[in-house]
Amino acid sequence: MFISNGMVYGGKPDVPVRIASVQILDDMMMILTFTTGERRIFDATSLHGPVYEPLRDPAVFRTASLDHGMVTWQDGEIDCAPEYMYDHSFEYSSGEMAISLTEEHRAALSLER
Repeated sequence: MFISNGMVYGGKPDVPVRIASVQILDDMMMILTFTTGERRIFDATSLHGPVYEPLRDPAVFRTASLDHGMVTWQDGEIDCAPEYMYDHSFEYSSGEMAISLTEEHRAALSLER
């Protein structure tokens, strides 16, 4: 699913995937906003190989920047294709952090007290 010009579409965008912004989180996680308007959460521990080893250092990981729609580190010495990040990320909205309990859950919780 992706958003383009305020419309929600199923599937993947036909246009080249580019990243518009990146927000670094703890534990090698990041929130990516794509040029489609879609926000996705990416776990960078999925990046393997010697080139990505420096990213295990939180100080290095936090230096992520954007270069022509691609996330890069160490002045472009390390990068990751936006297509890979899109395909290996998950839909995200800030509302997902909230927990909603059904009446059944609420009843079970009150019984445990």
